Amino acid sequence: MAITAETIPEIAPTFRFQWEEAQQCHVILYPEGMVKLSGSAGEILKRVDGASSVAIITSALEQEFPGTELAGDVINFFEVAQKNGWIKTQ
Repeated sequence: MAITAETIPEIAPTFRFQWEEAQQCHVILYPEGMVKLSGSAGEILKRVDGASSVAIITSALEQEFPGTELAGDVINFFEVAQKNGWIKTQ
C-alpha cells in the first residue's frame, strides 16, 4: 500500500517501539533483535498512535520544529518503515 498524507500508520504487532535508556535512543524491538533509531525516526514514531494520519503527524512535527517542510521526509520514512515491517497501515 502506498503511503500518502491520509495513511494512518500503526506499529506492527510483532514490533515494540520504546526509549532504550542503555542506548540513549528510541529503538524498535522484535523477537530477533533491536533496531536503533535516529533522532528524527524516533520523533516520527513517537507520534504513531494508530489513529493519526501521516498529515497529522507531519503537522505536529512541523509545529515542534518550525521552519521546516517535512512532508516528503516523513512519507519517505514511513515507506522504509513499511518495507521493514515496522508499521502497518490503514
